[in-house]
Amino acid sequence: MKKYFDVLRKCRLFREIADEDLIALLGCLGAKVVSFGKKYTIIAEGSPAKYICIMLSGSAQMVRVDYYGNRSIISGIEPSEVFGEAFACAETAEMPVTVIANEPCEVMLIECHRIMHSCSNACGFHQQIIFNLMKNLAVQNLMFHQKLEITACRTTREKLMTYLLLQAKKHGSERFTIPFDRQELADYLEVDRSGLSAEISKLRSEGILTSNRKEFELL
Repeated sequence: MKKYFDVLRKCRLFREIADEDLIALLGCLGAKVVSFGKKYTIIAEGSPAKYICIMLSGSAQMVRVDYYGNRSIISGIEPSEVFGEAFACAETAEMPVTVIANEPCEVMLIECHRIMHSCSNACGFHQQIIFNLMKNLAVQNLMFHQKLEITACRTTREKLMTYLLLQAKKHGSERFTIPFDRQELADYLEVDRSGLSAEISKLRSEGILTSNRKEFELL
């Protein structure tokens, strides 16, 4: 587990936990690491929601497919990020989303009940991880509200500009790189790809932005 320490130190779930306590904590929680190939399903829709997951290497996307087969990207998942925790803590009977690997990746799996219920050893750092989990859930809730703010916009142009402005604020710069290609961005914004591409072309011609693949600059 020590080879993952650099990633785990950046994970919200393990903040304020000393390195010397981390090995003991991971053993207490029964943490295990699983590898997945590119395009493999990490979590399948309909599966039991019992794991809190941490991306150790690689990346993935959390997606939802509706009754008509329309695909929507809920979020991207990068190293050190936690996912699946809201569903596991809510004891959701079945996962309502799917998580798919963008590339070969390693994921740490921790059964939620091992975190939510303190062990018989009454480890001091166990209380800290429960606090960290609650804080992470609050952060994730804010992120999902942000996604709702974007998709609630009526037009493709409004959705795109709201997303790009939020990205500029996040990066602290008018020039930034987004984590999605064109089709993925369309899926995230829940719009048609051709309409999105046409809108980006219009914004370029109007001098509002420049773009090159995943790179954007707001003018």
